[in-house]
Amino acid sequence: MTKFTDLGLAEPLLKALAAEGYETPTPIQAQAIPHILQGRDLLGAAQTGTGKTAAFSLPMLHRLLAKPRQMPARAVRALILSPTRELSAQIEASIRTYARFTSLKSTVIFGGVPVGKQIRALGEKVDILVATPGRLLDLVDQRAVSLREIEFLVLDEADQMLDLGFIHALRRIATLIPKERHTLLFSATMPKPIRDIASAYLTDPVEVAVAPVATTAEKIDQRVIFTEAHDKPALLAKTLNVPELERAIVFTRTKHGADKVVRQLGTSGIEAAAIHGNKSQSQRERALGAFRDGSLRILVATDIAARGIDVDGISHVVNFDLPNVPETYVHRIGRTARAGASGLAIAFCTPEERGDLAAIEKLTKVAITPIGAVPYWDGRTPKKPPQNQRGGRGQQQNGGGRGQARPQGQQPRVGKPEQGGQRSQPANGSQRQERHERPRHPERGPRPEQAVQRKDGASAKEGLGGVAFLQQRTQQPRTNGARRRAR
Repeated sequence: MTKFTDLGLAEPLLKALAAEGYETPTPIQAQAIPHILQGRDLLGAAQTGTGKTAAFSLPMLHRLLAKPRQMPARAVRALILSPTRELSAQIEASIRTYARFTSLKSTVIFGGVPVGKQIRALGEKVDILVATPGRLLDLVDQRAVSLREIEFLVLDEADQMLDLGFIHALRRIATLIPKERHTLLFSATMPKPIRDIASAYLTDPVEVAVAPVATTAEKIDQRVIFTEAHDKPALLAKTLNVPELERAIVFTRTKHGADKVVRQLGTSGIEAAAIHGNKSQSQRERALGAFRDGSLRILVATDIAARGIDVDGISHVVNFDLPNVPETYVHRIGRTARAGASGLAIAFCTPEERGDLAAIEKLTKVAITPIGAVPYWDGRTPKKPPQNQRGGRGQQQNGGGRGQARPQGQQPRVGKPEQGGQRSQPANGSQRQERHERPRHPERGPRPEQAVQRKDGASAKEGLGGVAFLQQRTQQPRTNGARRRAR
């Protein structure tokens, strides 16, 4: 098995790795480091949590140490671009750890905080700058930093930067740095826009790929609970109230949804904090710091804010809302089962989210195991249950049109998800609204599933008892061996 001592890294870097207890490189590190040490441009396909930071920072530090330079004022030798504040801060913290026994200095800049402190930091000797694209260009325009001496350019989470609309900022940054440089690009997915950026930024790159985005870690136990949207808060409280829970991340689609979940958990006596784009940087740092040190066990996050969460000991990931993009699901659940540990990923799935679940299962080629199915019927055309669900809604007695009971024994009309995850239209051909546009009608009284008993006599609320699986689940032992992998 390859060890860091076999890769030819400078002695101060090996000393730092040994001090952290890192001996064995991850697959992306073992593949990428030798090519970068040889001076090759590199295109890396790897998900968050695979050790990308060490994969590019260790050989970059090695090459900077090998050729020391006297730099002009406010000039930097290496630039690392990332999409979010948390990820930028995490990358810079890792670089400081690896460079602790060297003279190389680093700093980080991102939006959401006063610019004065960052300008002062750039006025000192800085070799490596980690930045988000927007704040970097602000400081370039203020002449607080010069990119004319850049030797290394690293684009991390390139697909996410495109999703956030940074393409124009990246193009402008490319005009400000030397054409003769060493460029590394890492992305979880490799769609055509990423390939186009790679061809424009990289010269004869070597490609390395590990853990494709469609692959979920083997030690993640994936489960789905079929439920109604109004039952989700009670279901979440039960899911998180289990003795084996160490740390859990709950994912929501929206910032408002994250704050709402925190309030709902609070009414159940469960302390949680939210991180998302509307939180100030100090609020996000406090929440993440408490989550890291264990004083806060539950973190509620949107996908954007969660990009920088790399914390050991996350035992549970809960998809309170299923994502619209299947690859996002893989990113989310990858927060657990790290460094050889096991983890549990639970998804809540409403009738409207059945198409999203089907797209996830198609991408990952994994039939997610249902637990504790909660019966529901909202008067709209049901979606066909996944093949791995036994005894689904087709066996329920309560069905029919809007508020009308379906004759006993008659099977409901089954709508088939359309290509690309679009949902089918109702039988009457009328255009369905997206759920966030659908008006509410509180005057209609109780929903059918609240008034009608199942054939076996159990009510919809009793379906929550399926979470008893969580109390019975025996957690696998976690790996606490001496050998650890660098992140």
